[in-house]
Amino acid sequence: MELTLTQIVWRLLLAAILTGLIGIEREMRKKPAGVRTNALIGLGSCLMSLGGIYIMAMYPAVTDPTRIASVVVQGVGFLGAGAIIQAKGSVRGLTTAATMWVVAGIGIACGLGFYMAALITTLIVFALLAIFGPLDAKLMGKEKDDNHGLPR
Repeated sequence: MELTLTQIVWRLLLAAILTGLIGIEREMRKKPAGVRTNALIGLGSCLMSLGGIYIMAMYPAVTDPTRIASVVVQGVGFLGAGAIIQAKGSVRGLTTAATMWVVAGIGIACGLGFYMAALITTLIVFALLAIFGPLDAKLMGKEKDDNHGLPR
């Protein structure tokens, strides 16, 4: 399957837009990985998925496009691990790491042309971040401020 230039541009732009939107939400909450980080992870994941499709079209007997996606997931997991910080007996950055991992998945989905899954996942991520973040703070009895979610 060879992709047209229009398909390539559409997939790259969609990945950057969807993951950038998630980054805007993180930026508004003053989290470390914002618009640029999330959009770049999504865009890069999309590009690597497109690369897998291209290689498969050029050398059909040699490769499988999902091999690149699996390495992207591992690499972004490593990147996310760097976002996790342990300080004063608490762990911070888990949501940031998980967000980085899921935006990579959204980028992969866009690259493979799985648009509905990418869009639905973006909507679910927004719901999880917008609804469960404040709910978690309320249930855990924490007063959150702009200090990256740490209790006052």
